[in-house]
Amino acid sequence: MIRAVVFDFDGVLANSEPLHYRGYRDVLAPRGITLTERAYYANYLGYDDIGAFKAIGFDMGAPFSEADVAELVAQKAIRLEELEKTASVLFPGAREAIERMSAAGPVAIASGALKGEILRVLDNERLRPHFPIVVAAEDTPASKPDPAPYALAVDLLARRHPGLRAAECVAIEDSKWGLMSARGAGLRTVAITHTYPAAELADAADLVIEHLDQFTPELLRSL
Repeated sequence: MIRAVVFDFDGVLANSEPLHYRGYRDVLAPRGITLTERAYYANYLGYDDIGAFKAIGFDMGAPFSEADVAELVAQKAIRLEELEKTASVLFPGAREAIERMSAAGPVAIASGALKGEILRVLDNERLRPHFPIVVAAEDTPASKPDPAPYALAVDLLARRHPGLRAAECVAIEDSKWGLMSARGAGLRTVAITHTYPAAELADAADLVIEHLDQFTPELLRSL
């Protein structure tokens, strides 16, 4: 029986991947690096900011120093905040899915985004009270596809709900990296086709859905 839900953030609740891409692109351009949208989605979507900048530098044949990475992460955070001011970044149905699932049981977030970025969106959308547990990029030594983010989310949930096991939790993810992370931590998995087609997600997911309106307690009972 599924007792708890762990949401990914970017690509599941927040349609911020296009903004993240623009943030990466805009801070890399002054350094003479052109990041295409195709390359971002194919190669770097599953990383946190530190991992993405390291991978981009390596792939471009000019690895960044630790200081360069720290500066780029800070610059991107500023740029992302600017981009978020234009409109709500929630996917259609996200607010209702959060309210529906949090009424049915405990929920959490496990994301590769920075905590400040996640909380800023939750605060702007008045959804933060639903998420007493938010695992972000800076909370674990390794990011997705490593199981660490989901393992920590389950551990924190279990402290509030004694006896809760990973197998009683379900993760909802939009990428194969996130699904691998959740499965590695022992969670059940639901994939949503916000970012990738079902064919690229089905092997790592127990269920695949197309819209957050489908993400219901009744659906999870089928797991």
